Amino acid sequence: MSHATSVPDEAARQRALERYRILDSLPEQAYEDIVRLASTLCDTPVALVSLIDHDRQWFKARTGYSEPETSRSVAVCDHAIRTPDRLMEIPDLRADPRFASNPQVNGATGDARFYAGMPLVTPEGAAIGTVCVLDDRPRALDGEQRAALQSLARLTMTLLEARVRERALAHEAFVATVAPSPEPAASPHYRLALLELQDHAGTVARHGERRTEKLLEQIDRELEQALAGHGGDSANRSSGSAEYVLVLQEPGADAVLARVRAVLHAQAAAHGLAFLVGTAEGEASEPPSAVFMRADADLLARRAPAPGLH
Repeated sequence: MSHATSVPDEAARQRALERYRILDSLPEQAYEDIVRLASTLCDTPVALVSLIDHDRQWFKARTGYSEPETSRSVAVCDHAIRTPDRLMEIPDLRADPRFASNPQVNGATGDARFYAGMPLVTPEGAAIGTVCVLDDRPRALDGEQRAALQSLARLTMTLLEARVRERALAHEAFVATVAPSPEPAASPHYRLALLELQDHAGTVARHGERRTEKLLEQIDRELEQALAGHGGDSANRSSGSAEYVLVLQEPGADAVLARVRAVLHAQAAAHGLAFLVGTAEGEASEPPSAVFMRADADLLARRAPAPGLH
């Protein structure tokens, strides 16, 4: 995979990370396999798939480490992403002036001594995190271990890119089936709305997986009621996901969307479920994919450092 030579600024890097919709997602076996392989191949007790968010380091997968995230201020990986094209290896963290006073290193909250991390770099050249390994003793990787860590980082990016493609294809296919026909009709216009549950993993931790799914099923029913009576409107949620796609016909989409927002506000008040909403206007004459991309961009633009309902 070739990458752009220039490193995006922090705002662009953050947008690149958010494009993958991976933060606060539920555990997935493929990423768990990656950290187990990294730990085994590099012979380290700790391995992580680390993603660098606004002010935190969040772990999509981890082995040998109990916390789901740390402050970005103590993240060694935050230094690793500053050199996107090469693996960062530190034989002894305590001997490095950048990390000697780090609480994860000096014994205050951890006793890490060795670190090696390969940045996760998007096709546009943005480093969004790392696949990394840590040990509680000074050491070094050999050439095969370094190559393995680089390979696992590439594999992780392949998984992330596939995640983006699968999400877009699934939602575009739905929109294509319910958007107005380009043939003459009462109205060729519609509104596409994306509703995204924030902190899915945290919601599951608070409510449990079964209870969270029941709450999402309840929202399914309430959205159907909100759309009832406005002919041609449709809502869809992929099985196991926490994102809804709504196609609202014009005229009258504003009123329906107001009812949808009322449903989400009620869920926020009753159960602490926080949603983002992104919308885009569409016409029957344009590809559904273009409308979806505009709605997706609107949703990302509304994302804040802390989850909330916008």
